[in-house]
Amino acid sequence: MNNDDLAPGIAPGRVLFVGAGPGDPNLLTLAALGALEEAGAVLVDSDELRRLLDHHQVTVDPEATIASFASTEQAPEAPLEARVRAIRTAAASGAHVVRLVAGDPFLDGRVSREASACVQAGLDIEIVPGISAMTAIPEYAGVALDRGGVHLINVVPSTGDASELGSAHLWANHGTLVVHATAAQLVDVHQHAVASGRANDEPVLLTFSGGSTQQNSRQAKLGELPRVARTLDPEAGIHVMIGTAVEDSPRDELDWFESKPLFGWRVLVPRTKDQAGEMVARLEMYGAHADEVPTISVEPPRTPQQMDKAVRGLVEGSYEWVAFTSVNAVKAVCERLEEYGLDARAFSGLRIAAVGNATAKALRAWGIVPDLVPVHEHSAAGLAAEFPAYDEVLDPINRVFLPRADIATEVLVAGLVELGWEVDDVTAYRTVRAAPPPAETREAIKTGKFDAAVFTSSSTVRNLVGIAGKPHSHTVIAAIGPQTSTACTEHGLRVDVVAPQPGALELVDALAAFAVERRAELLAEGRPVTKPSETRRRRKVVTA
Repeated sequence: MNNDDLAPGIAPGRVLFVGAGPGDPNLLTLAALGALEEAGAVLVDSDELRRLLDHHQVTVDPEATIASFASTEQAPEAPLEARVRAIRTAAASGAHVVRLVAGDPFLDGRVSREASACVQAGLDIEIVPGISAMTAIPEYAGVALDRGGVHLINVVPSTGDASELGSAHLWANHGTLVVHATAAQLVDVHQHAVASGRANDEPVLLTFSGGSTQQNSRQAKLGELPRVARTLDPEAGIHVMIGTAVEDSPRDELDWFESKPLFGWRVLVPRTKDQAGEMVARLEMYGAHADEVPTISVEPPRTPQQMDKAVRGLVEGSYEWVAFTSVNAVKAVCERLEEYGLDARAFSGLRIAAVGNATAKALRAWGIVPDLVPVHEHSAAGLAAEFPAYDEVLDPINRVFLPRADIATEVLVAGLVELGWEVDDVTAYRTVRAAPPPAETREAIKTGKFDAAVFTSSSTVRNLVGIAGKPHSHTVIAAIGPQTSTACTEHGLRVDVVAPQPGALELVDALAAFAVERRAELLAEGRPVTKPSETRRRRKVVTA
């Protein structure tokens, strides 16, 4: 490629070809996460790859440019010259450019040709290998690739030309073949495999949407592939496993992914992404797909003077304690300190209390280690129960700074006053009802497309019903504790799961336990194991 064919006058920059793995964001490597964090521009091929950037473990600079290569039904892939031109343009500023690609970069001939063209265009490149879908997806499907040798054939993306399926020597007539193809290419896969000497009755495993919570696997015989192809979307990507490993692998024992307790469940999480990170990660660990629907919006207080006065008092040493009752309270105080050009050193000499683990984690992220986190109950009442009484001998100052929401209860204030403290009860932020979610989400909530909904407070129940409507009776309702359960009941929701202890992770664990019990009951009754969105049957409340 001639440099004159590309955008003129653009200085070369550094480009990182980063492998994104098979599609599960949890399989992004540390190197990939680091590259994305430092990127000034990210270029992707598809919306699926772009969605990886929204994962709670992925950090991308808000000012970074994120772009997808244009595609149409007539031209599903941008030409090589256009891709390299876009990369070179993105590198003009000198910032790192991440070219995010599926799987492992150099197992895709299209990507390696793109990297070579970038070098010819004067760009400095670096390769960040990713986990290959060619080996990862069989493992996600419970197929052990240690039996009889493995031959890997990647024919996606393709132009539909059967010649792309490779030369005959690739199609070994022994061991295991792993082929990545589209449904439209299954007929050619069958023809090439049979031509290499494989029998039509050889076992085949077809895995769709591998590595995602929509993954499903179907067993067949090699000779059935042409018939199966006619029942599928021609563009659907499939991993086809043929031969020894499929026949010999004990999939009833190794099918670890699709047998997860919440596998394939669509779970409604009425919280924002920054609040729901741990909960979403736990749901994904159990195989669920979480949809976050914010039910509240956080806004500054209407009159900020009280907050400004309290922050000045914090810096000037007017308090003995600062008690944080939420992640939002931590964020509000820290942001106000940053506006004054201050950092965590402003808390020097103060004792810090956090209402629970999530709040404590937010403090630690800002460099502050809390002195008190309740052990028995992560709530305002729990914090009041474990807060030390004021001692006029040991405590030089008897004042506590309590930044909180405008709708917070008075339980903690009353408890601290009873212990002898003077409390500056300050509205640090306001919570208002969030805007309604998209129409598609509202429809899914009302019609039972969600398998479960997890509620972490009474306000999330009230606000969700207010902005999106009441979840369908088919949806499993999980509540973090008795008060939230009562709120669900008051709004006409039947509660199926109550966390044994008030905590987001405990709530998800209880939901998973419910799913395990539900599965066992269905199997004992000789019924198919369906998701809640696929059945009308209800279950008793589970509290552990």
